[in-house]
Amino acid sequence: MRYPDGGGLTAKQRAQRERVRFEAAEMFARGVPPPEVAKRLRVSRKSAYAWHARWREEGQDSLASKGPSGFPSRMRPQWRAWLEAELERGPAAHGWSEDQRWTLARVATVIARQFHVRFSLKHVSRILHQMGWTVQTPVHRAAEHDEQAVATWVKEVWPRVGKP
Repeated sequence: MRYPDGGGLTAKQRAQRERVRFEAAEMFARGVPPPEVAKRLRVSRKSAYAWHARWREEGQDSLASKGPSGFPSRMRPQWRAWLEAELERGPAAHGWSEDQRWTLARVATVIARQFHVRFSLKHVSRILHQMGWTVQTPVHRAAEHDEQAVATWVKEVWPRVGKP
C-alpha cells in the first residue's frame, strides 16, 4: 500500500487501526459475522474476513500492530540533539560561508563528518521533518527591484491586461 507522504503510518495511526482490529475481535467473540463487522466498523469485507481468520486461528493477539515497517533509522536520538544544535549554529560554522542556507546535501555532509554515517538525501529530509524542521524558501529580490514601479504597474497596467 502506498501512502501520500511517501512513508508509512504514524504511531498514532497504527494505534487507531489496532483499536479497530481489536474491536472487530470483540465482535467476532460475540458471534457477529465478518460482513456485519465490516459494515459496523466501515472497513472492507476482505479485511474483516482476513481478521476473522487470523482471530479464529491465532487469537486476538494476532491482530496487534507489528510496529513500523522497514529498517529502523541509524540516526540515534542523541545524534538528533547534536544535529539540532549544529543546525542552529548555521552553515558558516561548518565552512559554507557563500550563503547561509542549509541544503539536504550540506546537512548530510555534517552528519557524515561527525558520525561517519552516510544518509541519502531523502532520509536526511525525513530526519529533519521528524525533528520539526521544514523546507524554507528564501526570499530573493532582484537588485534592480523598484517598489514604486511595481506598485504603479499593479495599479495601472494589471487592470487592463489581467482580466479577459
